[in-house]
Amino acid sequence: MSIITFVCAGQMNSAITFPAFENGHEIRLVGSPLDRDIIERLRKDNYHSTLKRTLHDGIRYYQIEELQEALQGADLILGGVSSFGLDWFCDEILPVLPEDVPLLTVTKGMVDLEDGTLIPYPTVFAERQPAGKHINFNAIGGPCTSYELADHDDSHVAFCGKDMETLKKIKKMLATEYYHISLSTDVVGVECAVAMKNAYALGVSLAVGLAEKRDGKTGAVHYNSQAALFGQGVKEMMQLLALIGGGPENIIHGAGDLYVTVFGGRTRKIGTLLGRGLTFAQAMEELQGVTLESIVIATRTARAVRKLAARGVVSLEDYPLLMHVDEIINQGAEVCIPWEKFTTTVSSGRC
Repeated sequence: MSIITFVCAGQMNSAITFPAFENGHEIRLVGSPLDRDIIERLRKDNYHSTLKRTLHDGIRYYQIEELQEALQGADLILGGVSSFGLDWFCDEILPVLPEDVPLLTVTKGMVDLEDGTLIPYPTVFAERQPAGKHINFNAIGGPCTSYELADHDDSHVAFCGKDMETLKKIKKMLATEYYHISLSTDVVGVECAVAMKNAYALGVSLAVGLAEKRDGKTGAVHYNSQAALFGQGVKEMMQLLALIGGGPENIIHGAGDLYVTVFGGRTRKIGTLLGRGLTFAQAMEELQGVTLESIVIATRTARAVRKLAARGVVSLEDYPLLMHVDEIINQGAEVCIPWEKFTTTVSSGRC
């Protein structure tokens, strides 16, 4: 049995306690400053108020002030901060984490640098750890919703990091008959693939709102348009993967994550509202209080591509869906899918 400390009690981090606990490990779940009510409720009856699931009896719960106690003797640490808590995690948590314990993060995202380079969060964490410190950073990518993992639905994800032996040990700790884990040392490829899907999930979701607007009823669905946007999204994601030096095999994690994101969650909501005809400001007002990582990732990715285009590295014409999403959320453009820009003429020379 190992001791696994989960830092932050968000939905995904908390969902992973299911396979971890069922593998016989001692589980310690620490709430962030924003998770106080979640931890207090868990202490009463193991019910997670945002995941809306009852966690296993026997898990130990801690408030953030008790972090040091929760870290004592840990064999693995899982970080579950969202993109919006990135600075807090870097400034407050990384300095107190032990170097000899691997860190596995569920945070999906990437940052664009001044020259247009896109780097994944594990790289950001490594760069922002205290001088002289060498934490063993690892991360999770792939299509997996928290509530379905908690319900034991078969899920396939990728664990990535620089050291394969570490990844194998972590997989042994967490893999179950329903939680299937691939391993990769291509951190950039895995993490950027699953991060950029947020921008394209918003793009695909525009078709949902357009269908509702066309038919005049909520829930109207036209699969042809969704499928076309999905295909274009995967195409542009593959181009971005090649651009950042990620292995092409990682598209399975990004495409799978794109699929599951389109079928539910906050990104689908914002895309649907925009497709119905709401302006970005109106849609955000309707979703007031909801954090949208898709907006952050779409903005960063498009900004990076525009910088690279200005340098002559890429052509904006190769990213019509991404550019349109950016125009909608950052330039006030109306939804008008550039369908003809998706079409191609290919002469393969083969019979």
